[in-house]
Amino acid sequence: MITKRIIPCLDVKDGRVVKGINFEGLGDVASPIELAKYYSDHGADELVFYDITASAEGRRLFTDILTETARQVFIPLTVGGGINTVADFDRVLGCGADKVSVNSGAIRNPALVGEAARLYGDQCVVLSVDIKRVDGVFRVFAKGGRENTGMEAIEWIRRCVGEGAGEVVVNSIDTDGVKGGFDLPMLEAVCDAVDVPVIASGGAGCIDHFLTLFHTRPKVDAGLAASIFHFGEVAIKDLKAAMAADGIPTRL
Repeated sequence: MITKRIIPCLDVKDGRVVKGINFEGLGDVASPIELAKYYSDHGADELVFYDITASAEGRRLFTDILTETARQVFIPLTVGGGINTVADFDRVLGCGADKVSVNSGAIRNPALVGEAARLYGDQCVVLSVDIKRVDGVFRVFAKGGRENTGMEAIEWIRRCVGEGAGEVVVNSIDTDGVKGGFDLPMLEAVCDAVDVPVIASGGAGCIDHFLTLFHTRPKVDAGLAASIFHFGEVAIKDLKAAMAADGIPTRL
């Protein structure tokens, strides 16, 4: 049986890891290089590195920090932020990333997903979608959750997977940083729409939230979180031990 993955997320702004609530009120946490090494050494299955203001500020991702971060980790590394062209894919992969996450760049140019998939393979292209309910409808947001695109999220995800996205990260703005649990209705809608790996992001506050996620949404492949790992509220080894004890396949 395929094991469920646990993925810490490094949201990087001005070269530092930050964390907020509902994508707002960002506070400083740590050096991404040091934190990445810690997670690589302490049981994380993969790592996500987002330069969270690159798109909003219209600049390229910090390649020097990314390169040094990639040197420190021995687990798959997904990188996103300011990915607008296939040249950006090439540059980020050249810095040591294993997969590239695209969000606002795909919204601006939907052909980017297909172009990148043809060049680098579906497994390299990760669609990251920031979703928020607007009048009861799942809407896609761009530029780090700052801008409502007006697009319906499930149809957008289905379209991008059809173009070649090999994995989908579902970021629920409604539950982000609130620590009240993952957005299970949103995840159910996404899992029902596509047949590629789905990563749940936004809302984890304790070990039980992961157990509930994997038991009630068995199609979800991975749980992603930030602050509960960054601030030591949940140790990955303890989380994985609890998953294994609860019958959830995991890599110990």
